[in-house]
Amino acid sequence: MGDIILTAADGHTLSAYRAGSEDASRGLVVVQEIFGVNHHMRRVCDTFAEAGYAVISPALFDRTERGVQLGYTPDDVARGVALRAKVSNEDTMADIAAAAAALGGKKLGIVGYCWGGTIAWLGATRTTKFSAAVGWYGGGIAATRQEVPHCPVQLHFGGIDASIPMLDIRAIRDAQPSVEVFAYDGAGHGFGCDERTSYSATDANEAQGRTLEFFARYLA
Repeated sequence: MGDIILTAADGHTLSAYRAGSEDASRGLVVVQEIFGVNHHMRRVCDTFAEAGYAVISPALFDRTERGVQLGYTPDDVARGVALRAKVSNEDTMADIAAAAAALGGKKLGIVGYCWGGTIAWLGATRTTKFSAAVGWYGGGIAATRQEVPHCPVQLHFGGIDASIPMLDIRAIRDAQPSVEVFAYDGAGHGFGCDERTSYSATDANEAQGRTLEFFARYLA
């Protein structure tokens, strides 16, 4: 458990947080929010590791700035948004592939939050590396909702997320009837992070339970 170095197919090296037993039969790539692989994201990884998964969370901002671990102040949000704008989806998917490769021949899932929720969706639609994908409040999913997933997908959204309107959630449901889509009434963006003012313990626990059940079903 701890920090490791990954190498993407284009030669880029990036740091990542690894948790769980290397002998685990199932692996998860955990994809960061716009705040980097910070203390919260590391605790998320540890929680999945405790559930029996080998886990890797790649530092996707390393292509533009290394060692980014932000908090949740307005200034942190602004910095995270600016950093995310400098990283292309193509480079991000290369780094996701490097994380998947580092987990070896395990049956793999991908789960992401905020920006990472969108990347988890793209991991399902633009690669064939994963047997299941879960996205929490991915703001870019609606714009790519017509893409075809290559594995089962489950999505979680806040019912009062100011950045992801219910119209977007309905559009995703309409475009992807086979995808499990859950909207939590009264939950805002980032409801799964206990360091944010939008945190909702009840909704986060329900979404986490569904996430674990989903991975248990498809990564068995």
